[in-house]
Parts: sequence; C-alpha cells; structure tokens
Amino acid sequence: MEKIKLQKEEIQKLKEIQTKANEIIFALGNLEAQKLAIIPQLEEAREERDKFGKELQDKYGNGNIDLETGTFTKSE
Repeated sequence: MEKIKLQKEEIQKLKEIQTKANEIIFALGNLEAQKLAIIPQLEEAREERDKFGKELQDKYGNGNIDLETGTFTKSE
C-alpha cells in the first residue's frame, strides 16, 4: 500500500475542520442540556397559567381576556 505524505497546509486545514466540528458538537451538547433544564420551567409556567385561568373562569365565567386593554368579554 502506497503512503503519500500530505502537505502542511492540508494537514492544518484538516485540523481546523476537525476543531470546528468538535466545537459545534460541544455547543450542541450544551444546547441540549439547556433545553432539558428549560423544559420543566415551561411546563411549570403552563401549569401556573392554566391554574390561574381556571381561577379567573370561576370568578368571571367563560369569555376572553384582552391583555392589551385589560378587559374581559363574557361569552354568550
């Protein structure tokens, strides 16, 4: 089997590409960890929203809330 020596520039380019790929893989791992930490917070916020929405529904009945104007329009 014939072995061919690569040029310095080729080796350097390959190392740069490998380093870049490793950095991307590391960043993706960090994003996944952040995602796993944030998802429970999102679920908690949804539960809080649903609970408070139920409280408002018990107080005012069925309808729609306009957050911009702060008004509640009762459903017919």
